[in-house]
Amino acid sequence: MSHFSAFPPSSESFRRRPAKGGRGASVTHDSAEQHVTGAAQYVDDIPELARTLHAAIGKSPVAKGTLTQLDLSQVCTAAGVVDVVTIADMPAVTDIGPVYQGDPILAGPELQFHGQALFAVAAATFIEARKAVALAAIQVDEQIPTLTLEQALASGERVRPDHMMVKGDAKKALASAPNTLTNTLYNKGQEHFYLESQISYAVPTDDGGMTIYTSSQHPSEVQKLVAEVLGIAMHKVTVLVRRMGGGFGGKETQAAPWACLAAVLAVRNKRPVKLRLDRQDDMVLTGKRHDFFSRWTVGFDDAGQLIGADIHLAGLCGFSPDLSDAIVDRAMFHVDNAYNFPAMAVLGQRCKTNTVSNTAFRGFGGPQGMIVGEAMMDDIARATGLDPLDVRLKNLYQNGDKTHYGQPIEDFHIERLMTQLERECEYRQRRHDITEFNQQHPYLKRGLALTPVRFGISFTVQHLNQAGALINIYTDGSIQINHGGTEMGQGLFTKVAQVVANEFSVDLDYVQVTATATDKVPNTSPTAASSGSDLNGKAAQAACQTIKLRLVDLAVEHFGVAPDDVHFINNHVVVGVGESAQWFTFAEFVQLAYEQRVSLSATGYYRTPKIFYDRDTASGRPFYYYALGASCSEVEIDTLTGEYRILRTDILHDVGASLSPAIDIGQIEGGFVQGMGWLTTEELTWDTKGKLASASAATYKIPTSMDVPSILNVRLFDQPNAEETIYNSKAVGEPPLMHGISVWCALRDAAASVANYAINPPLDTPATPERVLAAVMACQAHNEGLVAEQIS
Repeated sequence: MSHFSAFPPSSESFRRRPAKGGRGASVTHDSAEQHVTGAAQYVDDIPELARTLHAAIGKSPVAKGTLTQLDLSQVCTAAGVVDVVTIADMPAVTDIGPVYQGDPILAGPELQFHGQALFAVAAATFIEARKAVALAAIQVDEQIPTLTLEQALASGERVRPDHMMVKGDAKKALASAPNTLTNTLYNKGQEHFYLESQISYAVPTDDGGMTIYTSSQHPSEVQKLVAEVLGIAMHKVTVLVRRMGGGFGGKETQAAPWACLAAVLAVRNKRPVKLRLDRQDDMVLTGKRHDFFSRWTVGFDDAGQLIGADIHLAGLCGFSPDLSDAIVDRAMFHVDNAYNFPAMAVLGQRCKTNTVSNTAFRGFGGPQGMIVGEAMMDDIARATGLDPLDVRLKNLYQNGDKTHYGQPIEDFHIERLMTQLERECEYRQRRHDITEFNQQHPYLKRGLALTPVRFGISFTVQHLNQAGALINIYTDGSIQINHGGTEMGQGLFTKVAQVVANEFSVDLDYVQVTATATDKVPNTSPTAASSGSDLNGKAAQAACQTIKLRLVDLAVEHFGVAPDDVHFINNHVVVGVGESAQWFTFAEFVQLAYEQRVSLSATGYYRTPKIFYDRDTASGRPFYYYALGASCSEVEIDTLTGEYRILRTDILHDVGASLSPAIDIGQIEGGFVQGMGWLTTEELTWDTKGKLASASAATYKIPTSMDVPSILNVRLFDQPNAEETIYNSKAVGEPPLMHGISVWCALRDAAASVANYAINPPLDTPATPERVLAAVMACQAHNEGLVAEQIS
């Protein structure tokens, strides 16, 4: 057999040159060139097979009601239509709830939100399918829907039971506190607005199975649900995901329905079927970040020291459970953020409404909880007359403390991180300058806030904290890696490839990560909870180490050396020591291994240690470790209009020993802007009938380049993770989103300056100019009240 090496011949210069692109190197995203040139292939770019059909969805015209008639006769006879299905046509399972029941693949006879999927049409073209769904004659016995959190709280409607977390005696602590404050905050949800909408392409196989190409963060769940809906075994279904055009949690559970419907239509017609939601349908049919209504009473002393708190968190879940149990739990886990409450009671409520079922979104409830902790710190600062940063620093957790769910605080260097950022961004001087600016400008006011982030890393559902990987090494020395994580632009494939390159000490160019596929690595967890690199990096490392051990054993047997005398260095395998050492290029040694019948393929597996959570006692260690960070934002508002500018943001973020600094910094920048968008420009609105009014880019405003701070500085905090993660790195996906909270706090700070920081201005989110103006007017009303009191 001929042999061609991917590696150049060994030479003195080649031996001396370090391998390129291993851990800690700032490398280019593996698909960067394809992204910017348009060559990256997404599901809709896959060349369609002959006789491919295109599907579209017919939707419920009401938010709540009972279907009395569904006449699809005109739909069936419309131009190009080949098939139409309702829930009655499903071959087997019809409820595809990811954790709990409640998510029918198609609605009927009960309709539970405006726009709920009611039937599906397959036609020769996408346009013909879209036109056909509009021809349905639908009659409904319409009922009064529950559309708001206030209505759900009043009626007691829930998708899952309430849950409590308790630390100490909060009631007693509040009764003894010298000062107490009560406040509320409403956080609206957020649309994922990924660039690639939900899409699946189902191709029947000749053995009665199905191949699904999909844009999903959870291929194994798609595989399982497609099998269940079709009534076949999972091994008959193969799901492939090469890349997604964004996900942010919106494709963790809610990619599955469209794969299932495409598969059903494909089986019925024995033809490939593509189901792609257009932007408006995607926004109507899929869930968003949960709205949260938060209420709290916090107790503290005159020096701003926390004594206790009683907190109620209510999440707007929509019509079904989806992932709301875990999402509200994570909000409860993070309501303390970085602060030690000696006593605390936290109630989490999962409210049912006749709206689309809300789902995972970057941060997974953590942001909605964390902002409450930050609001309390600002409230206390204004009540005591202290600088908000001083109140924050005073109340930080210390190593040895315990959270309200019983997890010990360890390796907690947030104070050092915050004081470093305080110094580097010149917080104290800028605070002084802002005070002078506000005194000199009657209509423009500036605000400043420095806020921390402490975000728990792990799935809070224990069994999801596992991953597998498959490594194949070919005789030319090139390496192929497949793992259970999915690539949605976050650079996971690049990071895992860097791990593999580092383990074998070869150039990154010799490593290829292939599309996530359920027939290569089975039973995978979703790429979510910021755990992609932690889990899949460790699994890939385990597979590499298995093969390395085989290669070392070969060298020991073949060359008669000790195991410690075999080294992987600079694209070579070095056997022996000193002048007698033999240098083989990696490809040469792999060829030798093949000739000596050594397996060059291995699987790797990893499961996160230490973690557990007992929900009955609301205690445990749900997180392997905490990702930390801090951000400082400065804003300027126009008190006449409420319009504002974000002048500057400085971020110092802890990613441990970074696997890939350039990618990590990019994730931090993007996460911050997305969090800022959630809290400032992005507003979801429904009309009084429960119809989504903000269902397009024309009515839903994601942040643009013009909204990014004029000055944005991002730095990595140099501190290896104390836990044995992959090369002691830390997760980076979700935590940076919460740096956007510093912008909201700065806006509130600017508004408060109108009343000389004497009151806590009401500022629900998103903090649009209208809401900022209302906050300013509340402060002006306070001033007018003081004047009236003095006159009287």
